[in-house]
Amino acid sequence: MTHASSWELEGHSKRTDAAHYWNRKMAPELMADRSPNTYVQNIVSPMLVIHGDKDYRVTVGEGFRLWSDLLSESPDATDSEGKTVHRFLYFPDEGHWILKPQHARVWYSTVEAFLAEHVLGTESEFLEKLGL
Repeated sequence: MTHASSWELEGHSKRTDAAHYWNRKMAPELMADRSPNTYVQNIVSPMLVIHGDKDYRVTVGEGFRLWSDLLSESPDATDSEGKTVHRFLYFPDEGHWILKPQHARVWYSTVEAFLAEHVLGTESEFLEKLGL
């Protein structure tokens, strides 16, 4: 599970609202070596990607790129029916943190249901209701 995560570090360093800090701490070689997107082929666990559209610290493009890379490059991205085990929860009017109470309830309920399904093996009607 990942929330508002940096995925492609070189691009992130140009789009974050903290670029001045980020670029002082991360040399280009370090970004290339440690960028999570270069290891997408190693992701074998189901992923729940969560992102808010108004996130200026880690722009939503990072979440969309992570989602796209998961579906196109991770092993076992889809099953025999073409369905994916990965999920994307998108909040169009939230930022880096999910602050609205009704959205926070959805966030926690989704995380709980996703973990119950993939860790405990229990079915969840909640994810189906959300279209996840």
